[in-house]
Amino acid sequence: MITILSGTNRPGSNTLKVASIGMAFYRDSKVDAQLLDLAKLPAGIFSPEHYGKPPAEFQPFQKMILETDGILVVTPEYNGGFPGALKYFIDLLKFPDSLVGKPAAFIGVAAGRFGALRPIEQLEMIFQYREAHIYGKRVLLPAVESKLSADGTAIADESIRERFEQMLLGFGEFCRRLK
Repeated sequence: MITILSGTNRPGSNTLKVASIGMAFYRDSKVDAQLLDLAKLPAGIFSPEHYGKPPAEFQPFQKMILETDGILVVTPEYNGGFPGALKYFIDLLKFPDSLVGKPAAFIGVAAGRFGALRPIEQLEMIFQYREAHIYGKRVLLPAVESKLSADGTAIADESIRERFEQMLLGFGEFCRRLK
């Protein structure tokens, strides 16, 4: 089972659209996958008393990470970095169990021209610190609005779509080999 993590809690985000496109591709390719949308986190989870002590409502999310065979993070770029909600989510995960030895891959989504390269590099450092196994290929979607279909259900840019699909299949194989 691969978990696609939509790395923002912003409603209606392009990040969630890209994560959903990945889910549809995995479904069509008969790859077992699930979507973890940070927008589904309980609002109260961001209360300061939960830092370091996740509430019971966090347990389904924790369980998804512990039981997954790999994590595919789709991250936007916000002000040169990744969203605070994603960092907080990572901080809430049980240490070290949640990411040690876990395959991880990254897709970047940005309005700008660098396609969230900086947030991916930052996340790779965090995941390496947590001893995850980083998949060596990334996909960047710069000027994301122009790369998606009008309804947001497909990647319209053919070269990016090909890299996206190859990366998803390659990551699935990477997870299978490390299992």
